[in-house]
Amino acid sequence: MFKNIFSLQKYTLLCLFVFLLFSCKTNKIITGGELDANLSSKAIIKAHYSNQLNFKTLAGKMKIDYSDGSDTKGLTVSLRMEKDKAIWISAPLGIVKAYITPDRVTFYNKLEHNYFDGDFSYLSNLLGTELDFNKVQNVLLGQSIFNLKGKKYSTTIADANYQLKPKNAEVLFKTLFQIEPKNFKIAMQQIAQPLKKRVLEIQYRNYQVVQNNIIPNDIAIEAVDTNDKRNIGITYKNIELNKPIRFPYKIPKGFKKLDL
Repeated sequence: MFKNIFSLQKYTLLCLFVFLLFSCKTNKIITGGELDANLSSKAIIKAHYSNQLNFKTLAGKMKIDYSDGSDTKGLTVSLRMEKDKAIWISAPLGIVKAYITPDRVTFYNKLEHNYFDGDFSYLSNLLGTELDFNKVQNVLLGQSIFNLKGKKYSTTIADANYQLKPKNAEVLFKTLFQIEPKNFKIAMQQIAQPLKKRVLEIQYRNYQVVQNNIIPNDIAIEAVDTNDKRNIGITYKNIELNKPIRFPYKIPKGFKKLDL
């Protein structure tokens, strides 16, 4: 069973990108909110950044479902995070462990007896956009992957959200953002490279309150590269904030390093 779950290295790395999303079954789900059609893009962006999360550590479990059109997988992992510093996951029995810091992306697979230890280059190529620790963290916390300040956006209402589109759109790289009106968190963000036929879309279907923090509850991620499409869904369990945590991680001796 474990070999079937963990044989694909791309799947493991995609998990690295999404494992931080979190929730708790007993927490209140947030939906709805009144829209103000007269609200400027500047005011919307200011409200978005005013509602960033305030916590030090996170620990819990999350279920990840993955599909690439021909293969579907699902597993539950343990999750730990120290904001701005580290993200850690462990699959059942520690068969696969992953650890991300601002300058390092690494994981090992006990069934395959191999490991990866490098930077964000492979994740960036896999998902079709330049990534670093802060960008990954922003996406997973319901914040914009890019800094919205300092640019001009046109504002419309779409799907009961505020939709922001750059007024000076780039030819090679296009972005689109939807911000929900309740707490001004991201409802959807899309990054596209039309010439390369690449699109990364992250939908935040709803939010919840966890210890006075507004965090994502239900997330859907779709990555399209030419004719290849990958979908990732997240379910979150038993999240605790601001508890003492450790990050046990050591690549076993004798494992083969992957050249990705």
